[in-house]
Amino acid sequence: MSIAEHEPPRLYAAREPIFPRRVHGWFRKLKWVLMVLTLGIYYITPWIRWNRGPGLPDQAVLVDLANRRFFFFWIEIWPHEFYFVAGLLIMAGLGLFLFTSALGRVWCGYACPQTVWTDLFIQVERWVEGDRNARIRLYEQPWNGRKLRLRLTKWALWLLIGLLTGGAWVFYFADAPTLLRDLVTLNAHPVAYTTIAIMTATTFFFGGFAREQICIYACPWPRIQGAMMDEDTLTVAYREWRGEERGKIHKGERTKSDTPPGPKGDCIDCFACVNACPMGIDIRDGQQLECITCALCIDACDDVMARIGKPRGLIDYMALKDEAAEKVGNERQSLLRHVLRPRTLMYFTLWGAIGVGLIVALFLRSPYDLNVSPIRSPLFVTLSDGSIRNSYELRLRNKQGEAKTFTVGAGDGQGAPIPGLDIALEGGAGSVAVTQDATFQQRVYLTAAPGSALSKTPQTEVTMWIEDTGSGRRATVGTVFHGAER
Repeated sequence: MSIAEHEPPRLYAAREPIFPRRVHGWFRKLKWVLMVLTLGIYYITPWIRWNRGPGLPDQAVLVDLANRRFFFFWIEIWPHEFYFVAGLLIMAGLGLFLFTSALGRVWCGYACPQTVWTDLFIQVERWVEGDRNARIRLYEQPWNGRKLRLRLTKWALWLLIGLLTGGAWVFYFADAPTLLRDLVTLNAHPVAYTTIAIMTATTFFFGGFAREQICIYACPWPRIQGAMMDEDTLTVAYREWRGEERGKIHKGERTKSDTPPGPKGDCIDCFACVNACPMGIDIRDGQQLECITCALCIDACDDVMARIGKPRGLIDYMALKDEAAEKVGNERQSLLRHVLRPRTLMYFTLWGAIGVGLIVALFLRSPYDLNVSPIRSPLFVTLSDGSIRNSYELRLRNKQGEAKTFTVGAGDGQGAPIPGLDIALEGGAGSVAVTQDATFQQRVYLTAAPGSALSKTPQTEVTMWIEDTGSGRRATVGTVFHGAER
């Protein structure tokens, strides 16, 4: 026995270049549509304008890190409202669980950024170097002027795509027209250039050279998906009962798809499915970690079946349970039976509940935020006439798109006045004016008249509020008044 047979299995295999063949079919058209849609959303969104009024950015989608705000069309998220972002991330995770449970790795095959950009890079490669056979010949031939010219052209186009990708990314964090002008005139912040350089390099490397290696080794989702899928999950699979035994079929020869069935399988072992796979696997070997269920192998196989006069579906989207049922002559279950089952319904219920909760919270949130912090050093001051005064720091955030004027009041939990309690603002002002999308801080004093119940009670719960003088809307917050006696 040789020494090599005793070597442990390797955790990483050196990459072998994969040259996917161009295919035509329903799933390939679907991938083109989704590619155009997702890339269009990514590149165009920062340039959508949205009028927010004076002093605010006119960009529809903007992550304003400088002012710690997130703008999404008519929605404005402040730092203390990060639970909206957390909720969206949870919904995204549950959405992945839902789609994987129902349709396998459909996210990986159609909408994952790695898949979309890799698909785009492969298309550029076809435009420059030709289809599969031409690219294989170019790869195997020694370096010469033609090979160098084609490679440099391809790499230049890849770098341009990477540059556009990095450029579009930074536009989400600043006003896009202004930042573009600063970038071109070399007046932008070094962070912008650094970010673009990193995004350009990673896009160029991941989409051009790493490709399937990212999905196999860097992405954790292929390993997580095993817990999300079961025998009812619809995924790309090979009908082994129909395809085996493989081999050449003569014209007019019956196979297992005919009635009555012949001895041979429908698979002619043409390797069309393997040649079309961007991951370089053979789906006929069963479910594999590398498979992203892009269904290009289905289009390739259906094309071959049409040319040899056999029905489509030798490779198809189906559940493992269906393949076993068809093998013994039973009919497959309907798609709805596979999709609408307890696991997917549970994921959808959780996903929907979180979505409804976020929408309700979004519409019920107050346009003003009020925070009152008692000054604790000292807790109270006894004035010359025997009155007891407490000091508070009032912080008011106006989340409206226009300036507002507010009056400040205090009372019991129902908003009714408390006998002997007087409220005053620092400087003697009767109201406070807060500009749009701004935070205002003000010192407020509550004074209890001498001899009042409030002044003699160690602690009394009070409610402080601000009221919009224009609309009459209120925001309230509870606090504590400290009396003199302990």
